[in-house]
Amino acid sequence: MKLVDWAKQQGITYKTAWNWFKTGKMPVSAIKTPTGTILVQEKTELSETKDAWIYSRVSTYAKKADLDRQASRVEDFCRARGWAIRQVVKEVASGMNDNRRKLRKLLESCPSRIVVEHKDRLTRFGFGYFEILLKQLGCELVVVNRDSEEKNDLVKDLVSIITSFCCRLYGLRRGRNKARQLKKELL
Repeated sequence: MKLVDWAKQQGITYKTAWNWFKTGKMPVSAIKTPTGTILVQEKTELSETKDAWIYSRVSTYAKKADLDRQASRVEDFCRARGWAIRQVVKEVASGMNDNRRKLRKLLESCPSRIVVEHKDRLTRFGFGYFEILLKQLGCELVVVNRDSEEKNDLVKDLVSIITSFCCRLYGLRRGRNKARQLKKELL
């Protein structure tokens, strides 16, 4: 389809779409014909792809054995659906941490399908935003156990927030106490 038609379909101006094409930021592939017309290739349906990228996460190294079991369960889920597993990403990090190196690398690679066991394995907050944005980028986000999570989400989120703030406060207090102790020793 022509760039002007694609821009109307997306609800953006032609100028914005043209700038995206010019800077290489188009969310879909587009080519310029010898006559100068820009043609946008329409997205294929997400369900057509047979590839899957698995993301597993635990919050502490004490739960590292659970990380392997989690990844294994998701691998079994993917194989049962006939999906080829392209990569299994395992990470030990807090779900509240927005600077997870392995997750960032996975998202930058722009896979066609990311599979997680529970939605909190991807992130504690903002999961809905992940779903929307990944869909716009042509990436399907599959959650294996979505039904069992809805009941206790609010309580888990509240505990996560309190834990995160407590850790920050204790970290600040520890730093302040070390500075006082060092000052006493120096004087």
